[in-house]
Amino acid sequence: MSAVVWAVSGMLFLLGLAAVVLRRQLLAMFLGLELMVVAAALALGHEAGRAGLAEGLVAVLLVLAVAAAEAVVGLTLVLRVHWSGRPTEADALRELRG
Repeated sequence: MSAVVWAVSGMLFLLGLAAVVLRRQLLAMFLGLELMVVAAALALGHEAGRAGLAEGLVAVLLVLAVAAAEAVVGLTLVLRVHWSGRPTEADALRELRG
């Protein structure tokens, strides 16, 4: 069963990495980054649960809480760029101005 969880976690991480590297849309890159964080949390949670360590499960909750805060900030930045009328491709943005 452990090999299945590691395989799923690895596939999720690779899909997220592919989204970050291959896509140029900011939202797709951001979603790929979030997918990589979830894959790491899945692997950490599985190993912590298998070892019976409560500290590992608390670490997973901390990682997911930080990922939620990152999602709020990242989506806010993407929306601000979109509402300013600028393109949301990563290549088109060189600097952010207020």
